[in-house]
Amino acid sequence: MSSTTEQATGARTWSVAEHLDDILTAVQPLEPIELNLLDAQGCVLVEQVTVPVALPPFDNSSMDGYAVRAADTERASEASPAVLTVIGDVAAGSSGTELTVGPGRAARIMTGAPLPPGADAVVPVEWTDGGTGAGPARTMAPHSAAPQGSGGQVRVHRPVTPHAHVRARGGDVCAGDVALEAGTVLGPPQIALLSAIGRPAARVRPRPRVVVLSTGSELAQPGEELAAGQIYDSNSFALAAAAKDAGAIVYRVGAVTDDAETLRATIEDQLIRADLLVTTGGVSVGAYDVVKEALTSVAEEEPEEREGEAAEGEDAEQAVHRAHVDFRTLAMQPGKPQGFGTIGPDRTPILTLPGNPVSSYVSFELFVRPAIRAMMGLADLHRPVVRATLLPPHGAGDEEPAPLTSPEGKRQFLRGTYTGGERPEVRPVGGSGSHLIGALAHADALIVLPETVTEAAWGGEVEVVLLG
Repeated sequence: MSSTTEQATGARTWSVAEHLDDILTAVQPLEPIELNLLDAQGCVLVEQVTVPVALPPFDNSSMDGYAVRAADTERASEASPAVLTVIGDVAAGSSGTELTVGPGRAARIMTGAPLPPGADAVVPVEWTDGGTGAGPARTMAPHSAAPQGSGGQVRVHRPVTPHAHVRARGGDVCAGDVALEAGTVLGPPQIALLSAIGRPAARVRPRPRVVVLSTGSELAQPGEELAAGQIYDSNSFALAAAAKDAGAIVYRVGAVTDDAETLRATIEDQLIRADLLVTTGGVSVGAYDVVKEALTSVAEEEPEEREGEAAEGEDAEQAVHRAHVDFRTLAMQPGKPQGFGTIGPDRTPILTLPGNPVSSYVSFELFVRPAIRAMMGLADLHRPVVRATLLPPHGAGDEEPAPLTSPEGKRQFLRGTYTGGERPEVRPVGGSGSHLIGALAHADALIVLPETVTEAAWGGEVEVVLLG
């Protein structure tokens, strides 16, 4: 990683790939921890889980009906039903061994209840008279209201084959099977399986805690009244939502004014709950670019101390001063000014993004999202990339607009709307201005024009990053 001073002079322009590689080299997966199942949702499993007990653990009924010997029903019909003596009920949660179904016998059985000894099939209640002596039953009578308690006779109108409507022991998974491999992302189905095999917790890489803060004295919070010269803070909301979508636990900090000391104090306050810090704004070359001012000045102080561990009794200001952040010029549009480094005694990664809304969001997708997913231990870090035919924007009229242009030597990312299928298509939406957040809200893709492309003709094929 090059020094801050060198980058501040504009001595080098970095490519998108170089900057991303630098980030991913420095960002490490978080250490595994044991989490309760619901807290582990969205996390990556770090161990192989084997099945300790078969699922289901016993033969059980998949229907409300009657547990029978299939041979006793083989001649049953509507005209000549098989008449069986009911010997009792088998409810879900019972052991299933209280009753034995012998020849000519049946037991009322509920869904999920263990199949009693002697029975080898279940007749759905709808195939019987339900013990009423009338026509086909629609439902099982409650135990308290069953004719003659749970005894009497039942007429079976249709035959069943052995094992009909029975969930066999181990029919789902067997003891010793691999339930989940290490590297599995725990979603609702995986959590269901872990709980079904009796696991109350899982060893996972936790979701990173990401603190997002925006900078700018011109920023007001939504719901406040705008003063002259102010705009609403949209970046911190957009980036917090994007970080949450990427899998992080997110803390959004309200906009910080353009004062270096205030920013340092705010960052220090947030370090205790951050695995990753993301700032937006204040990284260009203006007189009020507070992020660059605050972190460049501290990065140039006390280089020997920064190489060592945090000193005992180090105060808050000194802790923040333990920073090393590179501010760079990237060969991309939008998003040319970027910063990356570490800060604080734990060397917490910090990514400083530009302040224009589109620049900020595009930068997040290219750099922050992969960093978050790397910290989670995910193998798939990036959004899907496809090829699609470039078409003019909707509403362009009969006359074909001029081709898309891009500055030579810069990788350009334009907002677009994507249509998949056998012949994928993409259309630009909005202009190329990095402040046009209205168009961003209608985009579901980024059109990528490489550094060597200065003009993209309609009907040609382009690279597309899918955002949805």
